[in-house]
This record gives sequence, C-alpha cells and structure tokens, in this order.
Amino acid sequence: METAAVLRKCKYAFLTLPNYSLIAVSNALEPLRMANRLTGREVYDWSIVSTSGQAVPSSSGMSLTPTMPLEKLGAVDILFVCAGVNVRDAVSAPLLTQLRRLADRRVPLGGLCTGGYALARAGLLDNFKATIHWENLSSLREEFPRVRISDQLFTIDRDRFTCSGGTAPLDLMLHLIQSKLGARLSQLVSEQFIVERVRKDTDRQYVPLRAQIGPASRGLIRVAQLMEENIEKPMSLDKIAKSTGLSRRQIERLFRRDLNCVPKRYYLEMRLRRARELLLQTAMPIMDITAACGFQSPPHFSKCYRSQFGHPPSAERKLNREPPAGPAAI
Repeated sequence: METAAVLRKCKYAFLTLPNYSLIAVSNALEPLRMANRLTGREVYDWSIVSTSGQAVPSSSGMSLTPTMPLEKLGAVDILFVCAGVNVRDAVSAPLLTQLRRLADRRVPLGGLCTGGYALARAGLLDNFKATIHWENLSSLREEFPRVRISDQLFTIDRDRFTCSGGTAPLDLMLHLIQSKLGARLSQLVSEQFIVERVRKDTDRQYVPLRAQIGPASRGLIRVAQLMEENIEKPMSLDKIAKSTGLSRRQIERLFRRDLNCVPKRYYLEMRLRRARELLLQTAMPIMDITAACGFQSPPHFSKCYRSQFGHPPSAERKLNREPPAGPAAI
C-alpha cells in the first residue's frame, strides 16, 4: 500500500476492440471513479483508446467517448485489451504488432472478458497464467497450449492481468485498489456498489456443465440437474437412473467419459460448493448448512469440507473476511 507522501496517480488505458463487452469495461472503470471520489483526489486516471482513434461500438451498439488513438497513448500503468463476442474477427495483424511493441516497452498488459485472446494471439501470454470468459476457455486451451489457462475470475501473473467477463472486472479492480490504497478504501468502494462479497483471484468463475461437455450429452446434463435439484436430500444413483431412464452403468460411463470422475464424487463436490456459497454469502449457522447440503452430521461435513478446500467450514468465513475497518488508507 502506498502512503500519502508517496502516493502517485495511477493511469490505466482501455483498448476497445469491435463488439467489446460494455458491462466488463464499465465494471472496471467505475471502481476507479469511486476511489477518486472517496479519497477526494485524482488517484486514478484512465483513457479509452482504439487502434483508429475512433469510438468503437460495443456488443450492445453503444460506444465510449472520448476515444484516442492507441499510437498517441503516453505512459500507462496497465493497458487492458477489452473484447467480447466474435473476438477472433476483432483481432487484426496491425493490432498484434502494436501489442507486441507495447510489450517490448515493458508496458503491463491485461485483458477483460475475451481480451486475453488478443494477448495470446500476439504470443504475450506464453508461459503466463491467464483466464478468459468461460465460453472461450476450452478453445483457448486448444489453440494456445503454452498459455497456462485458469478458470479463475481473474489472474495476475507478473505484469499480465487477465479477467473473465461480466462483473469480474469489478473484483479485479477492487483487488488493485486494495493493493494501492488499502483494504479499508477497497471496502468503501465495494459498499458504494452494494457488493455483498468481494471475490478474490482464488474464486473460480462458474462454468455451466453444458459448456464443459457440449449439448450432445443430454443424459449427463439431466443427471446433473437432478443432483442440483436434490441437494438437501441427495438421491441415490439407482433413483437417479430410474428418473432419467438411464442405467446405473450408463451414468457411470458418462461421468468417466465426459467429466473424468465418478457420479458420487461429482455430487459431493456440488454439495460442497453450495455449502461454501452459503458460508460466504449468508449468516446461516454451520449446523443449518450441514442439513441444507445433505450431510449426515457436522463432523462428517467438516471432514469432507477440509478434504476439498484444505480447511474446515468453521475457518472459511474467517479466512475470507475483510480486515476490520480502520482509518482510511490515505
């Protein structure tokens, strides 16, 4: 955290590509504006840029102004490539050349939503840990084997800052604000936006099962839906088989083929994820969460939880609780 005596203005640039995600960019910009407002100082500055200098339409058809040419951009602390749908069509040879020049100048680079694809195409994520919107995770893994793809909400690896889409850029910016201005200021920004829980880089973005295995595996999707509908009172595999018209052996084969696990393990992990959500997002007593997630007893729940997450449920809230509110960082 920087002290008031050495606090300097931090400048970010947002390089907008055609059909970029407006919600992702807005969720990155607004925390910076709010940090300036709460501190009463211009702690952050930002620019919207494009390769042409013209305002670029987002996927919703709206544009951000003013927009300046990328080539006229001065020194920045991070340049974020902002993309969205049809990102492959938005990445051109001149863009890749400009990104490589920025990397040669040691400019820290980031990607919002699918912006990481442009960095990967430029070879600027090789041997870096990076993430992207869940719709593009599988294709990125296939196309760029040298990139260490993660399904986290956001990743920071040295001078690369990549983030999934939607509201995840808000979490990334709150993390960067905390690093610069302290936990208290980051907490105040999150309160302004009515954020109940600030997610961390250890949180994973939700990837729908249909996206993991494809729509062809309808039987497996139906089995998973039944499991999700019966968290509090887990169904036996025989009952699930009867309800779906599949045999027990067919279900086991589908799980091995498409998810590389057995149905019992998948069901357990689903219940444990639900338990973690309840621990972090509600004030429910652990006894109630034990019952709500279908565990026989608190000791059994605690044993399973520790095996999955490395600590007991009683420690989860403490580990993820923000530090006590204190004097403002600056």
